[in-house]
Amino acid sequence: MTTFQRARSEEQREIRRRAILETAAAMLAEMPLADISLNELSRRVGLAKSNVLRYFESREAILLDLLSQLAQDLYVEVSEGIPAAVDAEAGVRQRVASTAAALAAAFARHGMLCELLAAQAGVLERNVSTETIARYKREGYESLARFSALLRQVVPELSAAQAQDAARAVLIAVGAYWTHAHPPRAVLDAYALDPSLVFLPEQFQGALARVVDVLILGVLAA
Repeated sequence: MTTFQRARSEEQREIRRRAILETAAAMLAEMPLADISLNELSRRVGLAKSNVLRYFESREAILLDLLSQLAQDLYVEVSEGIPAAVDAEAGVRQRVASTAAALAAAFARHGMLCELLAAQAGVLERNVSTETIARYKREGYESLARFSALLRQVVPELSAAQAQDAARAVLIAVGAYWTHAHPPRAVLDAYALDPSLVFLPEQFQGALARVVDVLILGVLAA
């Protein structure tokens, strides 16, 4: 635990914010999101809870900021990786399949982002102010626009509206499939007793690749 002195400059305040986000990420790497509390985060970061609340209005606000940061990191990765993985001379079905496979692999490497996406609507967007949600949504729509443009780069048959529809659907699918691929212990025990009950036999990456392929092709067909 690090004990901070009072922040007196914008640079020092930014250091505090980064420390809080990094601590939240470290906690999320070792425990379920539901177990992360402001009290424990404050203890680990070396600030009083009241001081943490000077930088973020709630636990959920911290995790929303972390989600934005992780999404930006993923975009940097896929903006280079996906065009490299897709043969621009291939037919549309092959390009869509390659895009879906590359996206699924990228999300599978970013499990923390997937967990936050799974919790976004039901958990993270609660206990936060209208101003915080508005800021987060604006940042999210900017990221969505970049993601949509990336999809059109590798699948130019998509219109701008179709690419946005596909991008939204992919992000929703990531959260939903992540939840089903990481069930609670009782469900895992039931699967161990009867493997025929397993909901996603292909596991997260394989199932996500399949559904992203279907989503993009479906948007094109529509």
